Formats: sequence, C-alpha cells, structure tokens
Amino acid sequence: MSLYEDAVGVLTGWPATSDAAEVARKRTLDLLADGPVAMTRAHRAGHVTASALIVDDAGRVLLCLHGRLGMWMQLGGHCEAGDGTLAAAALREATEESGIDGLVLDPEPIDIDIHEVRCGAADGAPAEPSVHYDVRFLLRAPAGSRERISAESSDLAWFSTDELPSPLAGGVVQQIGPARARLTGR
Repeated sequence: MSLYEDAVGVLTGWPATSDAAEVARKRTLDLLADGPVAMTRAHRAGHVTASALIVDDAGRVLLCLHGRLGMWMQLGGHCEAGDGTLAAAALREATEESGIDGLVLDPEPIDIDIHEVRCGAADGAPAEPSVHYDVRFLLRAPAGSRERISAESSDLAWFSTDELPSPLAGGVVQQIGPARARLTGR
C-alpha cells in the first residue's frame, strides 16, 4: 500500500474527534481526489502533512518554537517518499525534530487542521503560499526521555496543558482534548 492509499484509507474510516475535524476530514479527502500528488509539495494548491502531539507520563506536551515561524507548535511536517503511512510520517518527523528515540505511536489520528502556510519546495526554492492539510497523531514519550533541539526549532520545551506558551500556533489547543480522551480511553 502506498502512502497515498494509506491516507485515503485512514481518513475514509476515521471517526472525527470534533465537528471541525469532520469538516477538515472531508476537505482533505476532497484534496486527495487529485491523486498521489496531493501528498507532495508539488501540489501547490495544498498538500497533506503529518504531525504529532508528544505527551509524557505527567500529561505535559512537548512543543517546539518553530525557527522560521516564531510560534510554539506540535512537531511534524511534510511527508516523504519513504513514508509508508501517515502515522509513520508523523513519527519520523517527531523523532527527527525532538531527538527522542522510542516514541510510542497511537496510529489513529487525533485531529486534522487545515491552515495556510508559506513553505519552500523540497529543492530549497523560496517559500510560496500553500495550504497544509495536517493530520495529527498522538505520541507518548518514554519515561526519562530527553529532547534535543533540531535545526528546524529555536527551542523545545514541555508544557502543562493549562499553561501553554505564547505565541501559540493556531490549531494546537484543538488537539489537546482528543489527546486527553485517547490517553484516558474515553
């Protein structure tokens, strides 16, 4: 199965975690009707990305201060040709950006957020306007893990969900409720 086929399958069968996520799910499936190109930056009208909210045993979330955007957000980014699934793309991105080995993946999305961005092409071309259809997953950090800042971040830090930093990227808060529900089995 290809990454594209996985994305279509996951989003077709996913029970959305909110009304907004259901609207985003349908919009993302509409985008995917354009074919596998919708998984790549080459699809300038928009493309599917994968990110992850990393939580620890204390219920804190790991956020990065994005180097280019200057906002705190979950870790994640563009899918790559070697990613077999959306969940694997989110895990790869989160591992690269957090430096934490052994993250435990929950393979069912917790949220989808659609937002405008300026992203460069894979060849390093200047950033152009685009839209990310960001499918978000939950990852659990192993006990005692230590994060390491990557080249994409200015900072990484753990935050209690009731004391989030500022400036906070749009869409971060909306994934906390579904993540908590998944962690408690509700």
